[in-house]
This record gives sequence, structure tokens and C-alpha cells, in this order.
Amino acid sequence: MSEETPSIKRPGWRIGRVFGVPVIISPTWLILAVLVTVIYSDVVRAVLPQLADALVYLVSFGFVVTLCGSVFLHELGHALVSRHYRIGVRSITLEMLGGHTEMTSEAKTPKVEAVVALAGPAVSAVLGMIGVAALIITPPGTLAAQFAFQVAACNIIVAVYNALPGMPLDGGRALRALVWAIKGDKHVASQVAGWTGRVVAAATGIAGVVLYYFGIVTFIAVVFALMIAVVLWIGATRSIQIGQLGARFHLLSVRDLMRPAVEVPSGTPLAEALRRMREVGAVSVVVVDSAGKPLSLMSGEAVRVMPEARRPWVPVDDVCRQITDRNSLDLEWRGEEVIAAMRRHHTSEYAVVFGGRFQGLVRSADIAEVLDPRQAAASGHTMTRTPADRQKDEPT
Repeated sequence: MSEETPSIKRPGWRIGRVFGVPVIISPTWLILAVLVTVIYSDVVRAVLPQLADALVYLVSFGFVVTLCGSVFLHELGHALVSRHYRIGVRSITLEMLGGHTEMTSEAKTPKVEAVVALAGPAVSAVLGMIGVAALIITPPGTLAAQFAFQVAACNIIVAVYNALPGMPLDGGRALRALVWAIKGDKHVASQVAGWTGRVVAAATGIAGVVLYYFGIVTFIAVVFALMIAVVLWIGATRSIQIGQLGARFHLLSVRDLMRPAVEVPSGTPLAEALRRMREVGAVSVVVVDSAGKPLSLMSGEAVRVMPEARRPWVPVDDVCRQITDRNSLDLEWRGEEVIAAMRRHHTSEYAVVFGGRFQGLVRSADIAEVLDPRQAAASGHTMTRTPADRQKDEPT
């Protein structure tokens, strides 16, 4: 979808801006720094035995810095290509297990999805080849050769691993774009890429354990591999869930989801508004002006905290939320139009307005039930209401 997606607040320290994009270091990066420094120190000792322990760890930490820089340039590739296709970029975050480029919207076409996804591995591959070339021309057993090796190894590892065809890796996004282009359904594509992502996650964990069993890697390395496997499994599962939800978007219709609300003029006492609501079997109250234009929608939460003794003296306006473009839906909206409105502004209830007149309201819980009926059933929510159920939902 091309609509703007909500920003996700990630903890970390903003260290600057590159091409106007904020760059954030996650606190988890410190864990990466310690793990890689310890693991790689054995490699440095084997290659440069003449170095003192302090220098061994310094060179090993240099590998961390090189890895961090490689991941940053990888993510910058995503960011710049995204901007080329007029997709906004909110930030680049460097984390323990890689990086993340947060964009303001999703790709509009499979082609754009694939190009943006593959931009990162392409940058890493080019940098890896530069590192290999530098390694060939530098004298072996020197710090220069070690630095060239670090550049080559970091970027080749980042390029190859990220190209694997499983979400949430870049190769998984490219696979999703391919399936999207073939099937014409990006929701099915998300599920396919999610399942392959689970395969990649399982393979990563198994490979780490096998390598440790044969003494090829250390215990810390296998723990690191298992952490990566868990993160990949979670990301792949999320992709499957998003695909399953998206496959039900077409079932959403504002007309079908709409519930009735009674119209009252501004200044009506709250107790009288509630009496009228119950009298006609409505689920809420909307305040209208003298011309019938909807002004505000009653908030159930505000009513519940209002003492019953005060309700005859308090105007209903005091427990209402103003109706705006952000918390209202068009009567004719369906599917992704409804989801886009929820992403722009999430609230418990939306006013339905058509031709400048109030038509009814739509509850977020009802939308959630359509998208995931099993979870709604488990929580006891259903759109098929008995009078007793409906009474539970009404403000008291």
C-alpha cells in the first residue's frame, strides 16, 4: 500500500543525519560489540600472533566498527533507492543483529519492492569486492591486510546472508515481490516469504549447533546464531500473520460494519442523550448542529467515568470527541481504504459521514473481528449481538 504508515519508536541514541536521514544506534548494539570483539579476537591472535593482548582486542573491536559501517552503508542503499521512488525514509537504526530502515510507506509495485530490497545486498557486494581486491594487493600478515580482510568478510557476509529468500531478510522481500508479480496478490506473497523465512531461521539455528558440535565455532558463536534464528523466526511469523490479515481486507465494508447512533442537538443533557440512545436501540450518541451537520461523537470511556448523579446536569458535548477527517470514514469505503484510515489515526470508534450527514459508527473491535475472527471469539467479541451483549457495550 502507498499510504503513510505509523512511525515505530525505537530506543537508541541519534548520532547524526546522513542525507537528511536520522541515524540511530540501538542499545543492543553494545551487546554486538562485546560478542564480536570476544569471538573475533581468536582469529586476530591466529593471524597476527605478534600483537599484545590489548592490541588484539583493539583490532578485534575494529572488526565491530567495520561491521557496523558495512551495515550502515547497506541500509543507506535501501534508503537512497527508496527516496528515488518517492518513498520517504524516517530513520536508519543500527542494532545488535543488523540494521533497519524505517520508511513512511510501502512499495506501490512489485518492481519497486524488489529494487529497494536488493539495493542493500548490492551495496554490500560491491564493498565486499573492493575489500577482496585490497586484500589481494596488500602484504599478508599486516594490519593493512587484516583491515582489508575485515572489509571483505563483513560485506560479503552481509550481502550473502541478506540475499537468502526468506522474510524478514532482503532476499525474502525480493521473493515476496516475485510472488506478488506472478500471483498478483501481495498478501499471499507475504505468507510465502514468511514460510521460507521460517526455513532460513531454522537452518540458521541448526547450522550453529552443528558447527559447535564439531568444534568449528565457539559457544558464544552458537548463542549468537541462535539469537539470529529467533529474531528471523519472529520476523517470518509476523510476515505470515500480516499476509493472513491482508487476505481478509476485501471483507471489510463500512456499510456492513456500521452500527447505529442517535443524533441529539448540542447542549442536550447527558442523561437525556443516554435515554434516547437506549430508547431507539442505538450504541452511541452523535451531536449535530441546527443544520444536521455532525459535530462530535460520544466517548464511552468518558461516560463511564462520569458519576450518574451528574449526568442530568452535564451537557453531552462534555463527553464527546470532535468529528474530523482523521476519525471518520466514508460510507463507500472498503478493504484497504478502511485499513489506511486506521493506520493514519487509530481510535476505538469512527464516525461514518456521507454527503455531510452522519450515517452511523464503526468500531475498531468489529474491524479486528473481521480480520481475525478466531482471536475475536477467544476474547468474547462478536458482531452478532444479543440484547444482553449489547447492553454490556453501552455506556452506563
